[in-house]
Amino acid sequence: MDWGFIHKVWDKWASLCVGSSGRPLKAAILINYDPTGPSRLLSTIVEQEGIKVTPIELSQFIDFIKCNNLRTESFIIGPNQYVVTSIHENWFCARCMNTSKPAGEGAIVMQTATFFLVALYDGSIGSASRAMFAVDQFVWQLNR
Repeated sequence: MDWGFIHKVWDKWASLCVGSSGRPLKAAILINYDPTGPSRLLSTIVEQEGIKVTPIELSQFIDFIKCNNLRTESFIIGPNQYVVTSIHENWFCARCMNTSKPAGEGAIVMQTATFFLVALYDGSIGSASRAMFAVDQFVWQLNR
């Protein structure tokens, strides 16, 4: 794995897609995850932008993924709790349960061969579409 390439792709993508002022995502986290690796290998935060996630929060999220009860349980990222709303082959969407924002908040979690990308956005359907496009762009660049 070429970590220099991963960091370069992240920096370019995050500068265009993550943050405020009309960008599609308010925050994003790239997590190193290998489900086929030994259980003693811990998942690590490779990159994060717009949010600071602690290793404890990360382990709770990874436990949520490993339990594979996406339809019946919720997960926490930062101060927010999310419930999964749709599940697809290598990604799922979730909505924030404790938001104070009128349009709501959402998350898109996409799995690649060795990473999870967690993308957080503010808003509803239109915002979710823009967020999904941004997530697709990053994963496409990562897989080149």
